[in-house]
This record gives sequence, C-alpha cells and structure tokens, in this order.
Amino acid sequence: MKKAGATLRAGRPTTATARPTRPAANASDRSSVSARGKPRYVYRFGAGKADGRADMKQLLGGKGANLAEMTNLGVPVPPGLTITTEVCRLFYEAGHKWPAGLAQELEQGMRRLQEVAQKGFGDPANPLLVSVRSGAPVSMPGMMDTILNLGLNDRTVQGLITRTNNPRFAYDAYRRFIQMYGNVVLELPHHRFEERLAKQRASYKVQTDPELPAEALRELVEQYKHVVREAKGRAFPDDPQEQLAGAINAVFSSWHNERAVVYRRLNNISESLGTAVNVQAMVFGNMGPRSLTGVCFTRDPSTGERVFYGEYLVNAQGEDVVAGIRTPLPIAKLKEEFPPVYKELYAVGQQLERYFREMQDLEFTAEEGTLFLLQTRTGKRTARAAVTIAMDFVKDGVITREQALLRIDPLQLDQLLHPGIDPKAKPKVIAKGLPASPGAAVGRAVFEARRAVELAEEASEPVILVRQETSPEDIAGMAVSQGILTARGGMTSHAAVVARGMGKCCVAGCSDITVREDEREFRAGDVVVKEQDYITLNGTTGEVILGQAPLVQPELTASFRQLLAWADQTRRLGVRANADTPQDAKTARDFGAEGIGLCRTEHMFFAEERLPAVREMIVAKTTQARKTALAKLLPFQRQDFIDIFKVMEGLPVTIRLLDPPLHEFLPQDDEAIKRLAEQLGLGFRELKDIVHSLEEVNPMLGHRGCRLGLTYPEINEMQAQAIFEAACQLVKAKVRVQPEVMIPLVGHPQEFRIAKRTIEQVAQATFKRLGTSVKYLIGTMIEVPRAALVADAIAQEADFFSFGTNDLTQMTFGFSRDDIVKFLPHYLKERILPADPFVTLDQEGVGALITMGVHKGRNARKSLKVGICGEHGGEPSSVGFFHRAGLDYVSCSPYRVPIARLAAAQAVLREKKA
Repeated sequence: MKKAGATLRAGRPTTATARPTRPAANASDRSSVSARGKPRYVYRFGAGKADGRADMKQLLGGKGANLAEMTNLGVPVPPGLTITTEVCRLFYEAGHKWPAGLAQELEQGMRRLQEVAQKGFGDPANPLLVSVRSGAPVSMPGMMDTILNLGLNDRTVQGLITRTNNPRFAYDAYRRFIQMYGNVVLELPHHRFEERLAKQRASYKVQTDPELPAEALRELVEQYKHVVREAKGRAFPDDPQEQLAGAINAVFSSWHNERAVVYRRLNNISESLGTAVNVQAMVFGNMGPRSLTGVCFTRDPSTGERVFYGEYLVNAQGEDVVAGIRTPLPIAKLKEEFPPVYKELYAVGQQLERYFREMQDLEFTAEEGTLFLLQTRTGKRTARAAVTIAMDFVKDGVITREQALLRIDPLQLDQLLHPGIDPKAKPKVIAKGLPASPGAAVGRAVFEARRAVELAEEASEPVILVRQETSPEDIAGMAVSQGILTARGGMTSHAAVVARGMGKCCVAGCSDITVREDEREFRAGDVVVKEQDYITLNGTTGEVILGQAPLVQPELTASFRQLLAWADQTRRLGVRANADTPQDAKTARDFGAEGIGLCRTEHMFFAEERLPAVREMIVAKTTQARKTALAKLLPFQRQDFIDIFKVMEGLPVTIRLLDPPLHEFLPQDDEAIKRLAEQLGLGFRELKDIVHSLEEVNPMLGHRGCRLGLTYPEINEMQAQAIFEAACQLVKAKVRVQPEVMIPLVGHPQEFRIAKRTIEQVAQATFKRLGTSVKYLIGTMIEVPRAALVADAIAQEADFFSFGTNDLTQMTFGFSRDDIVKFLPHYLKERILPADPFVTLDQEGVGALITMGVHKGRNARKSLKVGICGEHGGEPSSVGFFHRAGLDYVSCSPYRVPIARLAAAQAVLREKKA
C-alpha cells in the first residue's frame, strides 16, 4: 500500500542543490509583472523550483518569500503557491472580489501543484489536500487565519483511507478541517465544535483526542456537519474548489479582523501592507506514532543561548502545539525518540541561521519519519536574547557592529529595565509553570481580556490576565496586562510568543492551577484566588506567588552595556533625563544620562512638610506676606538642588521654574477647605472665595508658567536664589555644577526678557554675597506655538531652547491631554491619526514648528543649544526626527534613557544608509 507523503518525497530537492547568492537587502519586487506585461498574482515554490526570493516579502509576504528561499536553498519544503499581497489590496478595493486574471492563474498553479505532488485536488482515489495560510510582509503570529486539510469531503476521505490504510488518521484530518473551516470561513464559534468533541471523549471514556478511535472520529465528523447545517441552514460545502475559494477569501478578510487590527496598532504596522495567501500541499504529523509536528528556534528565544530550542507533539497537527491543548515535549526529547529527524532538522536550522544571519523560528512536520519545513522566519525573542544574539553574531564575524545596533528594537530594551523579585523576600509560591517570558509582574488577577481592559484603562489598576490558554482574541487584554498566566500551553504557545514580543512577563503551562474562568477564580492546591486578588508572577522561574511580592531593579548585563557603548560611539544626539529627585537622577545617570534636561520644581512643592508654606504663599494678600511664606520654602528648595547637583556632578542640570497654576496646590472639597482654613487662621468662606477666585475655565492656557513669575516675581526670585546658593555652596566644596535655568511657557520675547532680568539680578547678588560665582545658562521651553514662530527674537536673549513637546502638541492640535481619551480610540481605529500624538511625535505638524524654531533660533544665535524634554525624547521614531532636525539632545524619563541612546545611534546609521 502506498503511504501518503511518499509522492511528495519524489519532489523533494536534495541537499546538494547549489546554494544561491543571498539577495540584496534592497532588491525590488519587479517580478510582480509577468513576461507578457500583465499583473502576476501567483508564485510557486517547492519541489526544487521557486519563482520568488527572500527579498520579495512586500509582495509574497514573509512566509511566501521564505518558503521560496528555502526551496532555492534545497530545504525540504512541501510544494505550493503564493497569492500576492497585491491581490489582498485589490480584493478590498473591489468590495471583496477577486481581480481579473486571478482565477486563471490559480487554476494553472493548482494544476502544477497536482503534477509535482502526483495527486489530484478533489480526486476521490488519490486526493491532494492543502493548507491555506496567511502571510503578511511583517510577522504577525496567530493574528490571522489558517485552514488545514482542505479538499476533504465524504468521497476524498475514503480515498485517503484507502491510500494510507489508516481510517483514524483520515477522520481526524476530516473533523479538524470541518472545525477550522467552520470557524474561519463560516464564522461559527469554536465552542460549538469543542463541546461535541468533549462529549465524544466522555462517551468513549478517554482523556485526550489522540485516544479517540476511528469510529468516534467518524461520528464526530457527522456531528460537526450537523452543527454547520443547524447554524447556517445549509450543508457543509463538499466541492474542493468552493472550499478553496472560501478559504482564500477568509484569509484575505482576516487582515481586518479585530485581533489583527489591534496587533498592527500596538506594533505600528501599516494597514496598507495586506497579506499574501499560501496554498501548500499538506504533510501530516497526525498520521501515527512515526509522525509529529513542532516549532523550534535555532537559539533560546528567552536568553539567546546557543541551544537548539523548541517543542513538538507526536501524532498531532501544528495547531495542537500552539493552541496549548496538549503539553508538548521539549526538542531535546526528539533527539532521543527520532534521531534521524532531529539530525536533519538541526542541520537545516543551522543552515538557515547562517544563510539569513539571524536566529530562525522554524515550523516543521515529520510524516512517517520524513521531515518537511513549513516555515522559517526571524524568531521573536526577548530583549535579553536579542542583545545576546546580536553580540554573539558580531563576535563570530557574522554581522558588523552597525548591523547589530540596527537589529535591536530600542523599545524592546524596556524589558531589560523592569524589576525582578527581591531575592531577600520569602514570597508564598503557590504554583509553578513554564518560564515563558522573563521579568516579574504584580497585579490583580482577571480572567477575561475585556475585564483586563476595563480595570487597567478605566480604573488604572495593574492586572494579570489569567486564562486556561490565551487565544488571538485576547490580544487587547494581554496588551494592558502587567503579566500573563496560563494553565495550559508550552514555551511556544500563543501566550508565550505574544508575551515575549510585547515584553510582558509570562508563566505558561502552569498545570498546578485549575482555572475556572466562568467563576472568575483559579485554584492552586488549597488556595483559591478570586478576581482582583493580588498575585505576582516570576517569568524567569515560572513561579506563581500569592499577594504582592517586593520587586527590585534590574542589573544591566555586560552585553547590554557593550551594545550601548557602541551606540554612544555612533550617535550625535546627547541624551539627558527628566528627573525631579536625587533618586531619579541617580537612576538616570546609572542608565547613561548625560545630564538632566528637565527638573520640575513643582513636584518638590507637594511634599507634606512644604505644602503648608506653599498654600500660605498662595493665600497671601501682600507681596511681603508672599515673601515671608516663600522664605520658609527657600531652605527646602536649596537642599533639593544641592542633592541633585551632587548626583549629577560635572553634568548640566536644567531646572524649570514653577509651571502649574496655583489652584492645583489647594483643596477643592469643603471638608478639606475647612481644615486648611483652620490651619491658616482664615475663615471658611474667606478661603473658599480664594479657591473660587483661582479657578480657571481653561487652566492649561491660564495663569501658569512664566505668567506666574511675571505677576509674582518673588516666586522666581526665591527659586533663583535657591539654585545659585546651592551651586555656590557646592563650588566652594570643589563640586562641579552646571545649572541651567529654564523659564516655562514663554510666547513673547518680552516675557523672557523680564524674567531673565530678575534671574540675573538674583544671581549677581548671590555671587557677591557668597564671594564666589558659577557659570550658568538661562533659556526657555518652546511649548507655545507662537514661541516657535518668533524663535529668532527669543533666541537673541536665550542661551538655550528646550522644546516641551507635550504642551506643544496639546496647543498645536487643540487637544487636551486629559480629555483626548474620550475620542482618541476612535481616531486611531478610523485612522484619522496614525498614532497617539502624545506618544509618537506628529512630525508633519508639531515637527514643522520644531524645525522652524531650530532654524530661526540658530540663525539669530549660532551658539544656541537646542533640546527636547517631553516624553517624545524616549520614543524611537521621534528621536530619529530630532536627530534630523539638528537638535543637540533629547531628554526623557530615566528608564527611557537606554532606548534614546540606541535610537539616536540608529538615526545616524539610517542617515548614512539613506
């Protein structure tokens, strides 16, 4: 009896196939037009011949391009064809209709596929079955749809039984196909099929699907068809051509399913790319005890260690590995159980890693002991692994330092900067699973993705998503969670792969817990954890901890420091930090900050021992009374600056004078006003009138910033005195200080002149009184659009500009930072805005003002120092813009400093490349 898969072996290229030249990274996709000048929509691969190459990802998608390249390399790939991403775009433009010519090309492609497979599509005697998979130009694991075993019906299943002499395998493939097609194409929920499967297991008194006999699966096929007929009012389609067309349409349609849209938004992937469709001859990992399927990585995706890493399942199909339905076996076990398969798989993995010069993520199936590669792609990895792998490749001469710098996603470095569990702590460990994504997370347990979004976004609560196993529908909940815990699944399950990509802590396959999602609780032995109970995850060890474990800050590895040292040698932009306390300043300096670009003095005023004096100053009715209150604040402010100057010795410290409106320092409810009135010796009504008088219709545009210092110059005088007294005291102690005084919210040159005069007078008086002096700068924040328009006039007086991009964005768009949440989700969903402008700089609008301000300012003062101190200073694409705009430095939160350092280096390298 001829075994299924043997015919595919005939088209299997030998490993002696000549190795093709690696295509240039910027090669074009000119082959999208056929020799006759008509658009070309279908490309073939496998059986020793491919029409595509690895550099055609934009046209063929990542999966299709790599299948073509593996074919060219002589890797055993089941034959198939790729329908281009261009068709996806045309499909949507035409209202979900195929472009002219696609049907004919597809027919020709399927004829060729039948020839090389030596099987017939729909042939009841020798049936060809295919998989239909998505394949976007950018990897989006699990976000779009896949259908396996397509081509089965009541006639072809009999042919499959005859060809394989394995009815159990044939009916298992058939029931899987009906379920996948029913869910993806006919849009029936998974649970409609899973309920029937669970009942069948119970009826036959077995625990797992592979234990079901052929008769049980045959019955299940009929039950599944009944589910479809009952829900859709028509029979399950049995025409393979109709099945194929429906599957292709469904894959194209999945480009805009909710989880794919969310994933693209989270990862800044363009909506216009579209997905390709790959139709590939099936090879079967569920044919029996000599068949298997799995996923592997050429290096450990969590640590970057040079070990062959992955998982597999015997007698299974690929969906079983990632779905977490069965717990897979480690790839090391494959070496023991199937040595020839392991040896060939390992060799292919090493070949592909050397060729692509990247860690590879491989999907494989062995049918009756014969290995096939179904996909290779650059493996997703943690930041720790990314740095380790890049450094190893440089050490081995595989890539250059510059290439290593460009390979690391700057935002991914954030993973290396998050806390771990304090090793001195003795937390209560209640369960242990697989350490799927490293780090630590503390949060309230939630059991639904939607609930996670509600608590995280609406109640600002830290949450940990707990699931039996995650699915792509959980993507929004995973994105807002601090960590993810699943009871099932392995190291390559959906939860593990997505968590690593997001930089989330994850513990997967935790069989120690029983998750009851409908009751919103999980059990670990005798412990019951209910929704909103606190738990802690240790993604490095796989431990689940009851309650809130203490966390500690991470230590940076030698590889991490070396990478950033290379970045520092490459970048032009300086990198400073926004820091208001000595602790923040120390953290920033430890992360490589070259100074403080924004020290917000108002944060110092909210301290418990200072707030009474601040409030006394606010309610004062005379200048002298205000000065008396400010004199109480002076020692506090002076010590603040002494402490920060010490930590940042030898580096510049930019101190912003008081910025927020005064009402923010006063209570608003009557009870609090009564208590404060008693403390200040005022009547309740008198103080309430003062509070009311400070209220503003639009406080962000009101009495704040430099306007406070101009109407109450004694505020600027006190702060300037504290700065210069602190600086002089340290100069006398041989501590090097570089104070920079920043006047906020300037929109008119005259505002700056008056405020500057006050600061200079205080400086000179302080120097004379203390018998010493210090070099200092006086500059302004450019955060009012008018300031950018008249930057040349302001620069005649200012030593430096610092663009406050948060307020500049707010005033340029007319958006309130506090109220934008009411409509921003709609703006992003409808693509009115490409991204949140408070996260990613609006280069077209706000960026134009920055460019204008830099140009005008430097024309007026060649020595003008220019920086930026909004949180955009730590966002990689914005950092690239600031580099191109000619700024001297960016300033961001301390934990974003390494991100900015790498992004600034990448900006230089990309500029050279361009």
